Amino acid sequence: MMTVHEVSQISGVSIRAPHHYDNIGLLPATKVTDAGYRMYDDTALERLQQILFFKELQFSLKDIKAILDSPDFDRNKALEQQIHLLELRREHLDNLIDLARGIKMIGVKHVRQMSFEAFDTRKLDE
Repeated sequence: MMTVHEVSQISGVSIRAPHHYDNIGLLPATKVTDAGYRMYDDTALERLQQILFFKELQFSLKDIKAILDSPDFDRNKALEQQIHLLELRREHLDNLIDLARGIKMIGVKHVRQMSFEAFDTRKLDE
């Protein structure tokens, strides 16, 4: 079992985050000591990791809670979807970096030469 402080140290979240997540029912403490300290086990830390993955993918806490609490939630399927979305984000960022480097090196001579393809986020929005 780990305290909120220990969870904060290993996960990089603020000490307030687990408190907030507990208050909204997203990450309930595994146990609360007689002194009122929240304690978390490995299962709770695995849930926190899922929460952080979904947050990185711009999901709201409300949506994350609905997903994780769904009886149909499949951890492996969720991880596959998260990997796919992260790969799409990486591809998008790589395109933006390439565009910025190209503009820095050669500039843009004419409006017709401008490319807006790197800004296309339709794949991310699917």
